[in-house]
Amino acid sequence: MPITEILRRNAEMYGQETALVEINPKFEPESRITWREYSLMQPEPGQPFRREMTWKDFDLKANRFANLLLTRGCHKGDKVAILMMNSLEWLPAYFGILRAGAVAVPLNYRYTAEEIRYCLEKADCSMLVFGPEFIGRMEEICDRIPKVRHLFYVGEDCPTFADSFNEMIGFCSSHDPCIPITDDDYGAIYYSSGTTGFPKAILHKHRSLMHAAKVEQNHHGQTHDDVFLCIPPLYHTGAKMHWFGSFLVGGKAVLLKGTRPEWILKAVSDEHCTIVWLLVPWAQDILDAIDRGDVKLSDYQLDQWRLMHIGAQPVPPSLIKRWLSVFPHHQYDTNYGLSESIGPGCVHLGVENVHKVGAIGIPGYGWEVKIVDPSGKPVEQGSVGELCVKGPGVMTCYYKDEQATSEVLKDGWLYTGDMAMQDPDGFIYLVDRKKDVIITGGENLYPVQIEDFIRAHNAVKDVAVIGLPDPRLGEIAAAIIEIKEGMTATEEEINSFCAGMPRYKRPRRIIFAHVPRNATGKIEKPKLRETYCGESVVAQQNEIEVQP
Repeated sequence: MPITEILRRNAEMYGQETALVEINPKFEPESRITWREYSLMQPEPGQPFRREMTWKDFDLKANRFANLLLTRGCHKGDKVAILMMNSLEWLPAYFGILRAGAVAVPLNYRYTAEEIRYCLEKADCSMLVFGPEFIGRMEEICDRIPKVRHLFYVGEDCPTFADSFNEMIGFCSSHDPCIPITDDDYGAIYYSSGTTGFPKAILHKHRSLMHAAKVEQNHHGQTHDDVFLCIPPLYHTGAKMHWFGSFLVGGKAVLLKGTRPEWILKAVSDEHCTIVWLLVPWAQDILDAIDRGDVKLSDYQLDQWRLMHIGAQPVPPSLIKRWLSVFPHHQYDTNYGLSESIGPGCVHLGVENVHKVGAIGIPGYGWEVKIVDPSGKPVEQGSVGELCVKGPGVMTCYYKDEQATSEVLKDGWLYTGDMAMQDPDGFIYLVDRKKDVIITGGENLYPVQIEDFIRAHNAVKDVAVIGLPDPRLGEIAAAIIEIKEGMTATEEEINSFCAGMPRYKRPRRIIFAHVPRNATGKIEKPKLRETYCGESVVAQQNEIEVQP
């Protein structure tokens, strides 16, 4: 059953109930709505800007956008891109594209103008809906995207090169266009993170989208009464596929436009949120703010908050142990996945397995897992190999890239590029990305293991370990360390702390600097390599020697 049917069912069953809430904690509206609309909302002074939408309105707006696309010549299988910040308009636009029988192509809001142009071209997009934050970037490329026949602008003061979404949608029918859609029809193209060049276009069928919803609901037991707080960008599979679990049961979702600890806690309190998906830095920021006394838990209503889960990156066990000491009544889950496997859930820890924090977990609902050596043969239990997954959520292909597809899809198995090992209880531990493994003096170093160890230092906020060229050892491990606000640490202190690791694993260079992460929370190691590998020859002369 296509996921568009779930929206229709929710509108019938819960029509007048709230489906979506948008909160902008900066206490101001954005140019997506008119000031007349804003004044009619009668916001209270000093309160966050807030909008909401019922399930009936959600369904009707999706139908209107679907019909708008059809009147502009959209055909089944056409690609329609979305370039917007999280807002009430985002999901109705997404489902409107699906209702029209088209393929939704969400774009990363951090893309440069040239990356936007590349992705539109790569996916053969014929239409694009975009928000006010992207007018400048679209102006740069609007005359160089010939395949894109129509640009729809969501907001006030529509630029001359686009059509006004707000004005045009009001003239469109709110009835379902009833385009026949099956599980085997293409539903979406998601782009990879693009950390090694231009991103790859990941093509999924409707079957994948529906399986993602079933996986999430199976893992976390959402009910109609749960309220999901969504903070990450909706263009990414992580945020949307976790929301799909609530969508499946008609639960309310809150779109929070900000990540400050006090904003997150206030949203949980005011909206009675029960489920929150966080990235590692946000969870750490909340704990640090509590430790500093910047926020007081007694100021918020948090008793209903039952589940905090994390994904998109390796999760330090020390962070979760610390979290559960502050929020002992919380359930916790780690979620592992890739956009190629329709996001999180192909492997997960499970809320009942908190004693195994540190593992990414066991195969998710409907998924198979194996760990293989370079020849594709399964490794012995306890040995490191490449993690492979298989299930209904595996992508169809990298769109228009047969070579890249053949490298990762083999006999229905998706080769993830992540190095992992399995313990005697069947729990899988992520060791590192295949391309991030450091080979020093013939020994394999897995940066994630070193990072997890260093993060346990009380003064360390974040850390990234990369390999730097070395004339004698081939590579050495360098730790880029970000220190918590108001705290200090010296190279000698870090080296002394690292003495708790085997000597060959200890970083041979310590760098105190900001650790960059992308919008989905992943450390941007290519940026770090670009910054520090060029300095490595000079740095070797001043290298910090690790003492035995």
